[in-house]
Amino acid sequence: MSKQDQLAALRASIIKNKVCPDLASQATQVVFGDGNPDADIVFIGEAPGKNEDLQGLPFVGAAGRFFDEMLESIQLKRKDIYITNIVKYRPPNNRDPLPEEKEEFLPYLREQLDIINPKMIVTLGRHSMECFLPGLKISQVHGQPKRKNGKVYLPLFHPAAALYNGGMRQTLLDDFARIPAIIKKITIESK
Repeated sequence: MSKQDQLAALRASIIKNKVCPDLASQATQVVFGDGNPDADIVFIGEAPGKNEDLQGLPFVGAAGRFFDEMLESIQLKRKDIYITNIVKYRPPNNRDPLPEEKEEFLPYLREQLDIINPKMIVTLGRHSMECFLPGLKISQVHGQPKRKNGKVYLPLFHPAAALYNGGMRQTLLDDFARIPAIIKKITIESK
C-alpha cells in the first residue's frame, strides 16, 4: 500500500472512530494534511481555522500565505513538504485546541508521521511544540533543532504570530532560513 493510500486510510479512520465528535459536529470536514507523503520535512500546526475548514487544506488563510512566502524564501514549495495540524477539526471561533482534543488526535498524528517518516519535524506554535517537546518555552528555543527519540524537531513560532506582531515576521523568516542547513546536516549524519 502506498504512503498516499495509508494516509487516506488513516484519514478515514478519524471519521469512522468519531474522534472529537463535538468538534466534528461543528466543522465542515476533516482537515487532515497536504503535501508530499515522501517529504523530508513535516510542518505541524495547531488546528484548522475558518479557511482551512472550508477548503479542507491546512494553512490556506492569511497565516498560510505567509507560510508559503517563508517556504519560497528557502526555495521550497508545498509539493516539497507535508503540512498538517495536531487537531484535524476546526475548534469553534478559532479557539486554541483543548488539551483533551490534542490528546485524542495525537495517536493519529503520530501514525501520520510514522507513514511519512520525515527527516525533520517542524512544530509551528507552542501547542504543536508541547506535544513533542513538553516543558520548553518557545520564546527560548525557537529556531533551535532538538533531537528526541531519534527524531529531529525544530520549534518555530506559528506563522499567525507575524500577523499580530510585525516584529515576529523577521524572527520567523530568520528561523526558517536555518532549515536547509539543518536538513543537510541530518542527511550527512544519516549516511
